[in-house]
Amino acid sequence: MRHRARNLVEEDRALVDGIPVTSIARTLLDLAWKLRGDQLRRVLARAEDLGLVDLEAIHEVIERNRGHHGAKRLRHALAIYERPIWTRSEFERRFVEYLVEWGLPRPATGWNEVGHELDLFWPELDFGVELDTWETHGTRDAFERDHDRDLEFALAGIEAIRVSERQFQREPDAIATKIARLLDRRRARST
Repeated sequence: MRHRARNLVEEDRALVDGIPVTSIARTLLDLAWKLRGDQLRRVLARAEDLGLVDLEAIHEVIERNRGHHGAKRLRHALAIYERPIWTRSEFERRFVEYLVEWGLPRPATGWNEVGHELDLFWPELDFGVELDTWETHGTRDAFERDHDRDLEFALAGIEAIRVSERQFQREPDAIATKIARLLDRRRARST
């Protein structure tokens, strides 16, 4: 007796050399449940290199399978994968480039969560970094707004830290090391 996978519709199936397999989009959905975010992004990048990525089909498989354990993770991986890097300041650009050179996964920038924008965000880990300069945060009003935002992020389960431009200038390796440790901690909690 043949075993049939649950929730497979015709679009989720394919034939390769006469052998029934799941479609690329469905395979990515199933893998998303088991892979870490950085692994899933590498799989997406490799699939693109091979010309196998059909973003419309991937979005459709996510929509058809909203309750699937991998749906949220795949949606987050696609958000990072599709979203171009843009920054509001030279400091943000230098900071992102430094993290990537350090070997950390590229964050999304200018990401909106719970009605507020995070400078840098790793959506699959619900972790963000706010980059502060005295010019943009040097007033009482900005100080109060930032603390209100921090509370909103915490209530939504988002861990957001603050890094000042001066901190980054003085100790970039220490900042990158701490962010790497925090990302690892968030990864461990999500598995």
